[in-house]
Amino acid sequence: MKKVFSAILLVGMSSSLFANSQPLVEQLQKMGLSGVEVSDSPVKGIKTAITDNGIFYITEDAKYVLDGKLYALSEKGLRDVSSHLLLDKLATYKHEMVVYPAKNEKHVITVFMDTSCHYCKVLHKQIKDYNDLGITVRYLAFPRGGVQSKTAREMEAIFTAQDPQFALTEAINGNPPKTLKNADITKKHYQLGLQFGVNGTPSIVTEKGELIGGYLKPADLLSELSQ
Repeated sequence: MKKVFSAILLVGMSSSLFANSQPLVEQLQKMGLSGVEVSDSPVKGIKTAITDNGIFYITEDAKYVLDGKLYALSEKGLRDVSSHLLLDKLATYKHEMVVYPAKNEKHVITVFMDTSCHYCKVLHKQIKDYNDLGITVRYLAFPRGGVQSKTAREMEAIFTAQDPQFALTEAINGNPPKTLKNADITKKHYQLGLQFGVNGTPSIVTEKGELIGGYLKPADLLSELSQ
């Protein structure tokens, strides 16, 4: 699908006021957005739309749509409202993650990964180095070939295995699971990745909801997280 918006898109829609969110959902769906969930935003007259394509903001009269980050201003500085919405959703996936905890935890990252991705393999083979620096690594599946791919079905088998850590390491070492599964959980992870703006792997989500695209060496990642 072509990119729906670049930065801020002015949409000429009906000027009638909508009494509920369903008409807003329908208008956004007409624009090619899927999985639309509309809720209130901190800004009067503007609704939040969480979609499979990311987060957007739409005025209650459906005359304007904004694509971009929403920040709250305070004496403590900027707070990324958009990322916090997705962090709440990310937290509900904690029981579906493959987690490598650091003993002296300083940071927690969530990595959208693909077992066929070269740099995902490089990152995984350095798990101990990340952990030793106090970085807990949590994995979610993001098959680059989409949820109908063989990799998606392999990753489903890994993430639902009795010992997912072992299954994941085996796959990284060239021994993927022989029995494939329908990509149900993997599809959920993939869609969440799209909402965060993931378009490649590995993609790292920080505790603040910021997205780091691409592999970073353990020491470089620690430096980035400590800023």
